[in-house]
Amino acid sequence: MNLKRIFGALLTILGIAGLIYSAVTFANGSASTKQMIVFGSLGLLFFIAGIGLVKTTKDEG
Repeated sequence: MNLKRIFGALLTILGIAGLIYSAVTFANGSASTKQMIVFGSLGLLFFIAGIGLVKTTKDEG
């Protein structure tokens, strides 16, 4: 069980959820601009960090 890969996958899923949430609030127009920017940037940061962690972790069996 590789803990880094699991953490990277969790970060990636959280990032996707943040990006989807910010896109939905943008489409509905129900949130302020500041809130959409915060959720979008955090989602993008988590997504990039998760993908980078999964990519750079070596697969050791």
